[in-house]
Amino acid sequence: MAHVTTMERENRRFGWLLTAPGLVLLAAVVLFPIIWAGITSFFNYSLIFPGYDDFAGLGNYAKAADDGEFLHSAWITLLFVVAVVGIQFVAGFVVALMLNDARRGKTVYYLILLCPLLINPVVVGLMWRMILHPTLGIVNWLLGTVGIEPVNWLGAPDMAFWTVVLVDIWHQVSFMVVLLLAGLSALPAEPYEAARVDGATPFQRFWHITLPMMKPVIVVTLLIRMIFAIKTYDIIYIMTRGGPGVATDLISYFIYRRAFVSLDLGEACAMAAMLLIVIAGLTAVLWRSMRQVQD
Repeated sequence: MAHVTTMERENRRFGWLLTAPGLVLLAAVVLFPIIWAGITSFFNYSLIFPGYDDFAGLGNYAKAADDGEFLHSAWITLLFVVAVVGIQFVAGFVVALMLNDARRGKTVYYLILLCPLLINPVVVGLMWRMILHPTLGIVNWLLGTVGIEPVNWLGAPDMAFWTVVLVDIWHQVSFMVVLLLAGLSALPAEPYEAARVDGATPFQRFWHITLPMMKPVIVVTLLIRMIFAIKTYDIIYIMTRGGPGVATDLISYFIYRRAFVSLDLGEACAMAAMLLIVIAGLTAVLWRSMRQVQD
């Protein structure tokens, strides 16, 4: 037993030795910016007059909490997250249920569904910006063939917000389908066979068997998608730049503007820290939920 213990220690030491360069690089790339931003958030640091001479304490956090534009951006982000995650979940669950019952062509369906997910968000933004162009876009051309006036998809505040929501849904719904379908495929068949013998309808089987057994997977899927939705930046930057006005000014893009347009890096770092706390909280809940699924 002592010999085995010694070998295990040597193996662990060797494993840490192999992973040390990668861990050091990861710490330099990930931890250093986080620590630097955290320190900067306590100073009145401006890119016009950079320096750590003016200590602000929690002043930047107080200004962020009292900033009407920041609160509006947080509200827009909340609406965006609820809309995209809610619609993606419903649509994704329906498609996953259909694919789970499919007998033929599953591989073809998978390939079609995964195509949007494989496209880079920047490319998605550029592609849809051209498709929805008010004069050159194919969508308005198709509407014109049936006598409908061209729509300014990205120029009207309400229209722009929901257009961005729909583009994000088109891009990310496959992610929801894949995770939910994996959960459905892992469900045991015995409860369904017993329910059929007892004469349960398809809706009863879904409501009383599928949903309860899928609850852990649903929670994990929703949390993962919420975390990514809160951080949405690429599509907003490419398609609308937060406009028109502030109709699509999601919090990630707002923080970018505060740092590199208003040049107030101290307050921007405080806002980023507040966003990081929210995401860290969701990540903690996600981790706990994943542990429950494994148990």
